[in-house]
Amino acid sequence: MLNLSAPHFHDEEAAYAYVEKRLWPNGAACPHCGGVDRVGKLKGKTTRTGLWKCYQCRKPFTVKIGTIFEDSKVPMRIWLQAMFLIAGSKKGLSSNQLHRILGVTLKTAWFMSHRIREAMRDAEMDMFGGFGSEVQADETYIGPKKRSER
Repeated sequence: MLNLSAPHFHDEEAAYAYVEKRLWPNGAACPHCGGVDRVGKLKGKTTRTGLWKCYQCRKPFTVKIGTIFEDSKVPMRIWLQAMFLIAGSKKGLSSNQLHRILGVTLKTAWFMSHRIREAMRDAEMDMFGGFGSEVQADETYIGPKKRSER
């Protein structure tokens, strides 16, 4: 049973392990060169959490690269809590509510909720009205001028 008292929602190491297990079920893979044979987890006192190194291309990487977590300073455990809350809420969750629950700034909550919703979105979305056609809404015309109106 999955609930908010699970270890990966409160411990950063466990959160990275949880995401790594789901993203890399057969072991870590370098997002830069695709290497899987010569990768190793870096384990130093000052090494940041979840850091791996590819010894083929010599580049460091984390599970965040190429995901919604990329370029975010928000801890992974907070991301997992936000995803759990947004995906589990029946009628949706506002950024204001997320900000109050998680104790992050409103700007951070907005950023996270938009990234999570974008990841949940269906990739096959058509343009309004189709390609090259006009769209009308509430007596408003949006599109190129018709030849008779020029």
